[in-house]
Amino acid sequence: MSDAALELAEAEGYGEIFRAAPDSIRRAHGVEVRDVAGATCILLGAVPGQLMLNRVNGLGLRGPAGDAELDEIDAFFRAGGTQYAIGVSPLAPPGLARRLAERGFEPGYAWMKFRRDIEPPPDVEATLRVKEIGAEEGASFGAIVTRGFGLPEFAGEWFGALAKRPRFHLFLAYDGDEPAGAGALFVGEGVGWLGVAATLPEHRRKGAQGALLGARIRRARELGLAALATETGEHTADRPSGSYRNILRLGFEEQYLRPNYVSPA
Repeated sequence: MSDAALELAEAEGYGEIFRAAPDSIRRAHGVEVRDVAGATCILLGAVPGQLMLNRVNGLGLRGPAGDAELDEIDAFFRAGGTQYAIGVSPLAPPGLARRLAERGFEPGYAWMKFRRDIEPPPDVEATLRVKEIGAEEGASFGAIVTRGFGLPEFAGEWFGALAKRPRFHLFLAYDGDEPAGAGALFVGEGVGWLGVAATLPEHRRKGAQGALLGARIRRARELGLAALATETGEHTADRPSGSYRNILRLGFEEQYLRPNYVSPA
């Protein structure tokens, strides 16, 4: 399984998240998605400068990444009134980072890309139970993601709508009967992407994310996927990361550090 497949599963997953937004939310809050030469551009005008949700994934992996494409991308985000990030993978065309720097982009907080085969996950200690949910519990999923990522209230309905997208499998971790954590599995072309993971602050340190990772790995095995991909922020001394530790603990391996180039303000 190539690194390109890992990148494209992530890009397609983010694209599906943005396509899931109900029309009323799309119009009111500036939720937009556009494909530019095979790259997925996602824009959330309601939170300009939020670089996880105003970004470009997969640039140069399925199409050109020349000046014409960079101009089209920049026009898209300028029209939406937001700063944005471009993730530059090792498979991007040579010189892309240099050309972005010439346009005034600066390196931001990098993300580590991880890969895992689909052998059974190790047992993890957790006090919470996990189950896959259907559309009837989408609102709970959306509420946890909204609080966990500090998003505006309207995002609850938006992310809850992922429960109706056939390529997404959603999971909740429960403390008793109370939803406490959330995570998603997106089914790409032979690759599963694990994303949209959040835990409510009052339920952290109970093993929710480890349990959610394990449940999604097992589901990916049932679906016959060949590999799994995920990512999280670079591990540095001043930014300790429980997410990074959980990913490694569940058998993922570091693949490469992917720089994020941030557009001029």
